[in-house]
Amino acid sequence: MSSLGVGPGLENGTETSDAAQKFPDNLPARWRTQLASEASQPYFKELTRFLVDEYNKKQVIYPRRAWVLRALQRVDYDDVKVVILGQDPYHGPGQAIGLSFGVPNELLPKPPSLQNILKELQADLGIEVAKNQSDLTGWADQGVLLLNTVLTVRQGQAFSHQKKGWEEFTDRIIRRLDERDEPVIFLLWGAAAQRKRELIKNSRHIILASAHPSPLSAHRGFFGSRPFSKINEILTQKLSREPIDWGRASALS
Repeated sequence: MSSLGVGPGLENGTETSDAAQKFPDNLPARWRTQLASEASQPYFKELTRFLVDEYNKKQVIYPRRAWVLRALQRVDYDDVKVVILGQDPYHGPGQAIGLSFGVPNELLPKPPSLQNILKELQADLGIEVAKNQSDLTGWADQGVLLLNTVLTVRQGQAFSHQKKGWEEFTDRIIRRLDERDEPVIFLLWGAAAQRKRELIKNSRHIILASAHPSPLSAHRGFFGSRPFSKINEILTQKLSREPIDWGRASALS
């Protein structure tokens, strides 16, 4: 087992027995520098023990081991332009892929929150994303960190891995980004994500907040919030950076 207790080989979505692929060596270079010290922290060791026990009990855990740290592996520290913060991974079979809100391209129907995100994208920018583009790897490859606050979950048991150490780990990720000189745009949907405001202390960073895209709350301020055009306006007009091509939702498109 790796230091995270998620098994060796989180590199490029394939599991291997190569010890060099354990945390933190399974991260891109800059994230490895930023997060390597977490492995020695007491909370991290407790998280490891918990996950080892879950796997030893033959629990079905999502996402698969190779994708637990996928959000970090897909976008290195210096390349992050935007953070979209989710909560728990999807807990149904064949859904979670290690990127917040993303699901496999072939999955039908799409989860309601993702459907609402894509509806708002169409209303905001007139972009209709094809049904076979839902893994959001195309966004990640343009600098969008699709980070959940908890990175694993038991099958069929929402929030089953909360308060086991993941929140502290992902809080450290947000704090490391807050330390960056290059501004980051944080997109906080819903009350849980908005509680992370207190971690973002540097005024150089930009926070956009609205209701969550869940069907329970989307009509209370998510629809009409126009996050995609706002992000691109900030990137181009304020930060002199390339906009996100939101229509390229999958790297396979």
